[in-house]
Amino acid sequence: MQTSVIIHLEKEGVDFRLLPHTKPAKTIEEAAQERGVDPQQMVKSILLRDMGGFHVLACVPGPSQVDPKKVRAMFGCRRMTCADARDVEKVTGLVIGTVAPIGLKHPLPVIFDHSITRHTRVNISSGDRMAGIELDTDDLLLLCDPMFADICR
Repeated sequence: MQTSVIIHLEKEGVDFRLLPHTKPAKTIEEAAQERGVDPQQMVKSILLRDMGGFHVLACVPGPSQVDPKKVRAMFGCRRMTCADARDVEKVTGLVIGTVAPIGLKHPLPVIFDHSITRHTRVNISSGDRMAGIELDTDDLLLLCDPMFADICR
């Protein structure tokens, strides 16, 4: 399996473990079950968009929800919503459900909720619905150099 996420990890020389699925996961809970991991270790990446077309990737632990109001306040935006499927693919190069904070088509501001750092290892999407990736949290932080804030609902 070769995706932009995997290519990026290999190019950077980061150790990771590919966690194949037996079927495509439609929810965080399904993905965690397929990978045999705690949903809290999953990093959910949500692309947000303001009315002027500014995008930011907000990342929270799997079961949590992003609060767009908290994210928009960080950037001084009047309104911010989740990007639609077409916008997600155009901006990230990945489809909804496969977005990770690395291997993106275009550079984006990335914001992590502080709670992601509670685990020494995390799970991100591989860029494909049939697998996830486990890696050290510190490696992920080095690769995407995120901003940190309280962005969960």
